[in-house]
Amino acid sequence: MANVRSPVLDALRSSVLVVDGAMGTQIYERGVLLTNNYEELNLSRPEFISKIHEEYVAAGAQVLETNTFGANPTRLARHGLDAKLREINLAGVAIAKRAAALATGHPPFVGGAIGPTGPIYPLGDDWSEAERARVRDGFRAQAEALAEGGADLLIVETMRQPAELRLAVEAARTTGLPIVAEASFDEGGTMSDGTSADEIARLLVEWGADVIGANCGEGPKLLFEIAERMLEALDGKDVPISIVPNAGLPRRIDDRMVYMATPEYFQLYARRMFKLGVRMVGGCCGTTPEHVKKIAAAARMVAGSDRGAVEEPTVEIHSSDPPHPIAPGVRVVPSHEKSRLARQIEAPEARFAVSVEVNPPAGLSLEKSLDAAKMLIDGGVDVINVADGPRASARMSNLVMVHRIQERLGCEAILHVCCRDRNFLGMVGHLLAAHELGIRNLCIITGDPPKMGDYPDATGVFDLDSVGLLRLVHQLNRGYDPGGKPMGDATSFYCATGAEPAALNHPRELDRLAKKKRAGAELVMTQPVYDVAVLDRFLADAAPLGLPILVGILPLASYRNAEFLHNEVPGMQIPEEVRERMRKAGSGAPARREGVAIAREMLAAIKDRPGVRGAYVMPPLGRYEAALEVIQGIVR
Repeated sequence: MANVRSPVLDALRSSVLVVDGAMGTQIYERGVLLTNNYEELNLSRPEFISKIHEEYVAAGAQVLETNTFGANPTRLARHGLDAKLREINLAGVAIAKRAAALATGHPPFVGGAIGPTGPIYPLGDDWSEAERARVRDGFRAQAEALAEGGADLLIVETMRQPAELRLAVEAARTTGLPIVAEASFDEGGTMSDGTSADEIARLLVEWGADVIGANCGEGPKLLFEIAERMLEALDGKDVPISIVPNAGLPRRIDDRMVYMATPEYFQLYARRMFKLGVRMVGGCCGTTPEHVKKIAAAARMVAGSDRGAVEEPTVEIHSSDPPHPIAPGVRVVPSHEKSRLARQIEAPEARFAVSVEVNPPAGLSLEKSLDAAKMLIDGGVDVINVADGPRASARMSNLVMVHRIQERLGCEAILHVCCRDRNFLGMVGHLLAAHELGIRNLCIITGDPPKMGDYPDATGVFDLDSVGLLRLVHQLNRGYDPGGKPMGDATSFYCATGAEPAALNHPRELDRLAKKKRAGAELVMTQPVYDVAVLDRFLADAAPLGLPILVGILPLASYRNAEFLHNEVPGMQIPEEVRERMRKAGSGAPARREGVAIAREMLAAIKDRPGVRGAYVMPPLGRYEAALEVIQGIVR
């Protein structure tokens, strides 16, 4: 990839791309029987095909695949259409390009889809060279027609046989267009002849594919595992990965074949894939524009890193990497002067700090939350942190709760600020209001997607990601407004940021943390950690950044809770032995006691490690007394 230049590959160097969803499923769902040739619709019903493309464009697709999956000589001949191969492929590109032109902003790239021929070819010498040449020539004719029509790239997909996949890639290479080559795997993670994901990844690079990956299969979970193996097999080579799963395997319900993977499930795995390092994600059989919409939302959530976003954040902040300029006549407040928490954290002989999360209520009264905060403060907790709509729930603003804690209880609090709910102007107003109310400690995060809460249709804004928001706050701290104009004074926010010691893509997590520091982060608050070895690796690799760290501690509530966190929450890994302890503990009070015991063991193990300045305790299910049980006798 490093030596190949094209708009598509240039985009993949700096961001990720969202691929569209199923074409064949959409055609069938709109009333066209399977006895018809779907590629011929490019000629007889171009408006029908265009409508599907347009819906994917509206959903956020950045790559449109042409309706040419089966437009090769072998498949077309079954319908007596092989003489129209060039015409069908040219029309497929033209329809997709017209639909792409309707997009606001940068139009999606058009990928010429090349699927398998259909027959099961023999292995080894039983497959004659003449037959190989026939198949290769058929793929070449299709690839050349797609290139002639103006496709931006070629997508060789759903190939179960390595030999056929190789012939298709070789044929596509003759066009000079970038090639995405995607294999298809069975439930065991192998192709039809037993070829593994790591082996085909190495072969595809050898054969000349520019982007490699997998599509179809049994849904996002299997293809996520395939992506892990492919990335490992690349061993650092700069080759992008493309993953385009089915919406699971279909089931027959009331005489209809229904795909079971929901758009929300796709969003969860799309986010995981992007964070793992996958550069292209889309949907195969059974997926819809709604699936693509959720993939696009997942891409926006990982904005601002080298794995990028659907778009860069939509609001430009006029600042460069630190050192940022300081507005005339403004004194920049040093970190250790910004708050009591900052003084405690930044002191050379820092006392171990304990922060506990108390969330605002869903209703009108703050009293129970304030009572919980008082109990924790009386028990020796240094600071209360208050989440910003945790799990995308509808709650009272955390701004008022932080203000009440500081005003009524005389204890500092940390205001979480997420990028999900406020547009850029609202975010600036929110920050300035917080400063006026005497709030100085911020924890800046991107935020959970709306689909995780009770209102999945709510719009996730994400004008900024956490890096962009840190940069904005850093600029306010130096006396400039977002437009680069002096404000006459400066804010003095102490900025924490999140990190995932157990992130699946550890190098990416460290690179992103470095970007956060350059953007203005002064403190790290980690996801919960259950494995000392995982934390030690993170601490060692993050040490050069010089950022103080509060380690996340979350007492487990049950075995089910442990399994959910391990399997469903990105950045969380709970060792098998810990989950087994929770399983043996049973349920109810015994399980909660075991969860506290595990948390205490982790706290005792980490409290004296270099770089660790404190703990960030997250009581499970609002059981705030569990936080005091965790810290009692260890740090207080």
